[in-house]
Amino acid sequence: MSDKIWNESIELGSRDYIRSIQLERLKATVAHAGGVRFYRERLDSDVIHTPDDLRKLPFTTKSDLRDNYPFGFFAVPKERVVRVHASSGTTGKPTVVGYTAADLDSWSECVARIITMAGVTERDTAQISFGYGLFTGALGLHYGLERVGAAVIPISSGNTAKQLMIMRDFGVTTLIATPSYAIHLGDALAEHGMSKDDLTLKYGLLGAEGHTLSMNAEIEGKLGVLALENYGLSEVGGPGVSGECPCKRGMHINEDNFICEIIDPDTLEVLPPGAEGELVITTINKECMPLLRYRTRDISRLIPERCECGRASLRMAKVKGRTDDMLIIKGVNVYPSQVESVVIGMEHISPYYQLVVTKKGRFDNLEVHVEVDDPALLERYSELEALERTLREKIHSVLGLDIRVVLREPKSIERTAGKAKRVLDLRGNGE
Repeated sequence: MSDKIWNESIELGSRDYIRSIQLERLKATVAHAGGVRFYRERLDSDVIHTPDDLRKLPFTTKSDLRDNYPFGFFAVPKERVVRVHASSGTTGKPTVVGYTAADLDSWSECVARIITMAGVTERDTAQISFGYGLFTGALGLHYGLERVGAAVIPISSGNTAKQLMIMRDFGVTTLIATPSYAIHLGDALAEHGMSKDDLTLKYGLLGAEGHTLSMNAEIEGKLGVLALENYGLSEVGGPGVSGECPCKRGMHINEDNFICEIIDPDTLEVLPPGAEGELVITTINKECMPLLRYRTRDISRLIPERCECGRASLRMAKVKGRTDDMLIIKGVNVYPSQVESVVIGMEHISPYYQLVVTKKGRFDNLEVHVEVDDPALLERYSELEALERTLREKIHSVLGLDIRVVLREPKSIERTAGKAKRVLDLRGNGE
């Protein structure tokens, strides 16, 4: 088997070969989805004859899943379901996803490809710093790592001192974490009498939240790893939709399991390859819970050119933001990632930030809160003023808006092992 290739026939297959698998599986999926009342009422099972017929299928949204909570999207009898996961449900009822034994097998296969693509082998030891539970991230990566043969340390999230001790003492080579927690671990090394040279880390497989190239470089510098991103979401089964190879030219999509489209979120029209818009995913290898044209709300684009690594699969660019995270301030679209590109790597500023949105009268107001890396700086007013002015000017150059910047003391913005909360929306408390 080729180096860094887990499934050669799929990963190095031609575009025609991949398309033939997709069409065959799409037809079967549409027929199978007829077992779900939501789809049975909305589609003709004989509608798929060519790949372009995908556009004739209905969209599925998170609201649809919640309206059919908990098991309304299951297409198999309950006795065939061997695992159930769910989202956190922080904004309403959780979205539930089920798996048959075959689903778990294909899930592990998808994750094994991404892990191998990064360079991880049976000789590696992986520390999973995701929280275990209903969240799909931890167990998804866990079973993929075990399929590859890597040793897995299921430490879960939190307890930074123990994380670093285990990482050092157990000879961990691979860290599984969110980008924000990986940075936190890197920052905490000195506090616990360590440096990156005390660790044997080689790889950082980062997921559950998007991050910029600047943050990626920061993680690599702090931990001494090759930091690679992977993508997935609970509704379509969890991690394993796509992942980066060391070329870092986008995340390779497991196209024999997922068909991805980019649409205009306003018109719902499919956009051509290379255009930026909302990512839509159709699962084509799911037994328990097939999803047709699921609107992820994630903003990305598809990259059709063959990668330098030799794979012909479509790639997706880093997620720029979410349509429901996008802020409109004075008529300008603002994504947290745009602010992150300014903050990360800036001298005297730590890589932790938060966008605070309030409402004054009829208008939305945005503040950017960041931490200084030295508490003594807060007493040196002229330097603090100059730093604030520089940061405000840089943000203005990116957003075209004059945004108030609030410089805060170190560690005043909440750290979390889960997804970082980048936007604090206080508009309900406005005047």
